[in-house]
Amino acid sequence: MPEILSLEELRERFSSASGGEMFDPEFRKVAELVFGDGDSRQAPYCGMPTLLKAPYRPDASPDFTGIDIALFGIPMDLGVTNRSGARFGPRAVRNVDRVGPYEHVLRAVPTAHARIADVGDVPFRSRFDLAASHEDIERFALGVVKAGVMPLAVGGDHSVGLPILRAVGKDRSVGMIHIDAHCDTSGSFEGCKFHHGGPFRQAVLDGVLDPRRTVQIGIRGNSEYLWEFSYASGMTVIHAEEVGDIGIGAVIARAREIVGSGPTYISFDIDSLDPAFAPGTGTPEVGGLTSAQALGILRGLAGLNIVGGDVVEVAPQYDPTTNTAQIAAQVLFELLCLTVEAIKIRAS
Repeated sequence: MPEILSLEELRERFSSASGGEMFDPEFRKVAELVFGDGDSRQAPYCGMPTLLKAPYRPDASPDFTGIDIALFGIPMDLGVTNRSGARFGPRAVRNVDRVGPYEHVLRAVPTAHARIADVGDVPFRSRFDLAASHEDIERFALGVVKAGVMPLAVGGDHSVGLPILRAVGKDRSVGMIHIDAHCDTSGSFEGCKFHHGGPFRQAVLDGVLDPRRTVQIGIRGNSEYLWEFSYASGMTVIHAEEVGDIGIGAVIARAREIVGSGPTYISFDIDSLDPAFAPGTGTPEVGGLTSAQALGILRGLAGLNIVGGDVVEVAPQYDPTTNTAQIAAQVLFELLCLTVEAIKIRAS
């Protein structure tokens, strides 16, 4: 329990203290990162917007020197089946003013323990060619992974998960915690198997994703019949209504049991949330998770062997409130905290 002070003690300690002066050691550590010396800090609405206000390093590729975690955008939505617009997701997330630097549940200050940078967007050769775009994403993500850097991506539609997994799982298959309204394990449609409804079927068939170490959380809606592959391959599917029935603690315990201590990727589709919380997405499904449930699940994954992650399907033009982008930025920050914890564990 923190020390509770009398009025006289409060006056003595705090009357002349500035807003940037903290006495609790943990809070002081955060304040020193934010303020440095004094109580002045840059206004959140000033400067160039970057992912989580990280230093901007678009020149970091191809060797990514001096970076532990690379945040990058994937402004591509050629794989959508209905409402386009997720190509604008990275820009919307960059424009969120205030997320971090402190995570109060995990008591984490990720910038104190890792070198983090926004390395820009994946460079695309063509804005019209889906297959070429996937090649470009895989090439970029593979460069990050080969440099020993942790990739955290902001999409873009969910088809981007396939080329990232091909990079992350190149040398061994990985497990996955997948939070979404849809399993995204359907087959090809109209001659294309690289759309946003089927990346994880292809990832399993490519040998980069281990289905028996994969759990899909928040699933619901009228596309259930398309997800036969999830069940046939041994993936664990937890429907949105089950989350409320069994509770967040049970969901976390199941997810941790399934992925175990092996390398694990986290993929977060913003449509996992009920559209009451996040309407800015291409395939909204009612009856979804609350933002509090989603954050609770993510925070329960601390300590796992995380090897990368993504936040996808933010289509900001469908949400005039900007709530969807705000939640996506918070989710990205939670993923950052999880990846920093994984780096600390591996280094210990």
